[in-house]
Amino acid sequence: MKVFCGRANPTTGSVEWLEEDENYDYHQEIARSCYADMLHDKDRNVKYYQGIRAAVSRVKERGEKAIVLDIGTGTGLLSMMAVTAGADFCYAIEVFTPMACAAVKIVEKNGFSDKIKVINKHSTEVTVGSDGDMQCRANILITELFDTELIGEGALPSYEHAHKYLVQEGCEAVPHRARVYAQLVESKRMWSWNKLFPIHVQAEDDEKIIVSPSEMENCPGVPSVYDIQLNQVPRSDFTILSNVVTMFSMDFSKQVNSASTYYTVKLDPIKSGMAQVILSWWDIDMDPSGTIKCTMAPYWVQPTCNDVQWRDHWMQCVYFLPNEEPVLQGEDVYLTAYRDEYSMWYKIQKARPVNHSNRNVGSCVCSCQAHLLWNRPRFGELNDQNRTNQYIQALKTVLKKDSICLCISDGSLLPLLAQYLDAKQVQCSIASCYFSIFKANKLGDKIKIIEKRPELITSSDLEDKKISVLIGEPFFTTSLLPWHNLYFLYARTALASHLTNSVAVLPQSASLYMMVVEFKDLWRIRSPCGTCEGFDVHIMDDMIKNSLNFRESKEAEPHPLWEYPCKSLSDPQLVMTFDFRLTVPKETLSTDGSVNLLRAGKSHGAVLWMEYHLTADISVSTGLVQISDEKGNCKWNPHCKQAVYFFSSALDPGSVTDFPNAITYSIRFNPKRGEIAMSFKPLS
Repeated sequence: MKVFCGRANPTTGSVEWLEEDENYDYHQEIARSCYADMLHDKDRNVKYYQGIRAAVSRVKERGEKAIVLDIGTGTGLLSMMAVTAGADFCYAIEVFTPMACAAVKIVEKNGFSDKIKVINKHSTEVTVGSDGDMQCRANILITELFDTELIGEGALPSYEHAHKYLVQEGCEAVPHRARVYAQLVESKRMWSWNKLFPIHVQAEDDEKIIVSPSEMENCPGVPSVYDIQLNQVPRSDFTILSNVVTMFSMDFSKQVNSASTYYTVKLDPIKSGMAQVILSWWDIDMDPSGTIKCTMAPYWVQPTCNDVQWRDHWMQCVYFLPNEEPVLQGEDVYLTAYRDEYSMWYKIQKARPVNHSNRNVGSCVCSCQAHLLWNRPRFGELNDQNRTNQYIQALKTVLKKDSICLCISDGSLLPLLAQYLDAKQVQCSIASCYFSIFKANKLGDKIKIIEKRPELITSSDLEDKKISVLIGEPFFTTSLLPWHNLYFLYARTALASHLTNSVAVLPQSASLYMMVVEFKDLWRIRSPCGTCEGFDVHIMDDMIKNSLNFRESKEAEPHPLWEYPCKSLSDPQLVMTFDFRLTVPKETLSTDGSVNLLRAGKSHGAVLWMEYHLTADISVSTGLVQISDEKGNCKWNPHCKQAVYFFSSALDPGSVTDFPNAITYSIRFNPKRGEIAMSFKPLS
């Protein structure tokens, strides 16, 4: 059965109606899931298995039958571990129907159907009794309901309900407890992800500074966590101001309360500095004694560990304090962690906070709108003075005293740069919430805001004047893949009748680059597992493969590669160029070729990115910044996501293949759809 789905095309800007399979959403959910990543997490799997064996043994030593409740069973892996460890029966709960069906098949294939019952429900809907889903309450509770923030996937309400209705009092729990840790740091880099810094503009006569409005300076921002791979942040990027502290712990073998609350800990700053950021992570004890521990601690906290377990489903947390505040070494500082059912946020105070009702626990709310419209990488991009300087130099080459300038980019500061560089008139097609930035810089009456999409702009909006300079970064909030920002080309085309014959367009063109890489770890998220701790999970592999083949295996996916180390196996290859001085091409653009592999390694995939040529000799890359050494280690633009096309033939860790000498490629740009299709093939 087919259904029609409406979607906004991020490249063309148009709304399209597409005929999709009725299970399209299911396929996307499975294809983009973290199941493969979790199954490849050796540390997680081993620790769970050890904890489950210990829990079953404790129950058996008491002379009881071991009845297990496994909430969020996924593949059924933890239930199969429990039965293998001696559990008498397992109730495996899985709310996602395709996953529950796969779990039934996996359990059957491994020979456990007589001892594992898969229940396709949310755990809060499960019933107990002779006519219920469970015949009796369980005395062992196994869960894997955690995300990077620990509680973001609804672990607390699930635990609360389970203890009330599904498990016995005093049950064994795997994991037994969790602890949340925090560390106070000062970091210009991380703070640049949350606040707009002063931006220096060297104009013709003097230096001018773009400042943020007071409402933005004083805005507490948004409380949502920024989850990243902290292990990829060098120690030189932050200064530790406190030792690691335990903010709170939770015993999952006892009743859990999901109601909003807070926890306060006294900090003793070990260094003076500006308190800006809280770095946080958690660990879990799989047993009551805490001898079986799984930790998310970053590298500087466990320096004796030579090989920190890589995982993408659990990372580390960055929380931004509402405002930066100076702290002195040795002074009393109190850190408070607030939480509701699904999220956490932090505040610091110099005096011990007065106890207040949990009912009054409320998160910060963005009052300046910028934090709602600029994500964290975008803040970092706008604060990149080196990048800004490139735009300034390029603007100086195209702007004249009589320039009529129009900016097409979301939330861009280019209009301020153009005005400071003495353009006669500057207009921008962006939301009016940025008026406060213009006003704070005394440009509120000099930059005209046209609150229309470019294709809807009329001559009267432009006061019947022709645009002589069209500028953009380009950056659009709807863009996911690098080439989605080609919307600038479609906007330029829609504005063609409003442009002068000699219009200057900045950037004047864009190039699509490609490079073949070997990932250190990222390949695991798309790699089949086969056997996990002795259990056959090929059915899960096939399920993911089928969903990927539904569409996603023929598409690239966005990843911030500064977080995922890789080495280049080829030189960067220019594969396609788009000229913004011209309108959208009528015919499909095609390119076929091959790229030679210069280094030995497993060709996990191709990375693609855009490079914008602001002028003939000034370019800005959204991808590769440099290949740093002879080994091919890469440095990527930290503000942008790059496109990764995984080669399925190279993802199986057990495959034995000869290293190819080259990779052939075929890339097509469909101007009607604004889409880029690609295919790759190894060449021996």
